[in-house]
Order: sequence, then structure tokens, then C-alpha cells
Amino acid sequence: MGDIKKIRKKYSKPAHPWRIARIEEENAICKEYGIPQKTELWKMVSKLESFKNQAKSLTTIDRGQTEEKNTKQKVLLLQRLKKYGLVTEEDTLDAILGITLKNLLDRRLQTMVVKKGFAKTMKQARQMITHRHILINNKIITSPSYLVAVSEENAIEISPKSPFYSTDHPERTKEASKRKHKTIEKKDSKNRR
Repeated sequence: MGDIKKIRKKYSKPAHPWRIARIEEENAICKEYGIPQKTELWKMVSKLESFKNQAKSLTTIDRGQTEEKNTKQKVLLLQRLKKYGLVTEEDTLDAILGITLKNLLDRRLQTMVVKKGFAKTMKQARQMITHRHILINNKIITSPSYLVAVSEENAIEISPKSPFYSTDHPERTKEASKRKHKTIEKKDSKNRR
């Protein structure tokens, strides 16, 4: 079949474990974004650091790499970040260094579900995702920390099999119910034609 792949950590712990300022800052972010474990936050921090480290290494001239390979890597990194809406079309590598942790956390599925109005709180959004109530492009996503691409934003919806799909459900917000009625009316008008 193949060799066994060594599973490595996707995050690194803070250098000093008991800095009160860092702990308070992490607690505030975890509370705001509904993150239950610090490891989930540290994974996002590591992902952000890797983007920034890639940008820094690509801005410096490496004598071992050709100019063509360097520009190709720059384009790929910028395309990846544009896909998630973290940089715009006109931005350069310097803009990557300006991305904050909150920008990255705003792209998580859990945050998007609350912004769309499908859930009232972050905890409810997390529960809806893990209990398989949320679809993206007709695929069930069960990871609350899934990074949503800009092209997938409009494809987030509640599963038709879910009890939350009913507009009469007491946990549904008014905004989501209105949005659902509009999409149903559009589909009905297209079917009638």
C-alpha cells in the first residue's frame, strides 16, 4: 500500500506558557469566535505565520532559486490568499504581512454561519456544523474551522434533511428565514417558466 506517513503537529505552542497578557488575549479571541480549545486557535496562528513566512522568504532574493521559480511561487501564494478573500487583486506580498488573526478567523465556517444568520451564537453555529446541518455546494461539512473560499460564501445553506430547514423552527433567525423565502420564490419562478 505504501509507507506510513508520520503525523506531525499542525501548530506550535507559545514559547512561554504563563504570560498573563497572552492568555487574556487568547481567552477573549476564543470567546468571541466560539473556539473551545486553544489548540484550534494555535492552528490558525500557525497557518497565519506560515503565510507570512512564505511572503518574507519570497521578498528576499534567494541565490539558489531562479527568478522564474520565485515569481511562480509569489503568484501561487497570492492566488491562494485571494481565494479566501484575505488579499485583493491589486495587493502585493507586503499586504500579506498586514493580515491579522481576526481576518483569518472571520473566514471560518463557524463565523460565516453566524454572519449568514443561520445561527444566533457561535456555539450554536458550531453545534449545527458538527451535527451535519450545514452544507456547502451540497456537501456536508463537519469542521467548524473549515476556511470558506469567497466562491463558496453564497453556497452555504442548511441541509434540507435538517429540522432547522423549516422556517417555522424556533431557533431560526428572522434574517435567514427571509433569505430562504426569497431563494424559494426565485426557484419557483424559474420552474414556472
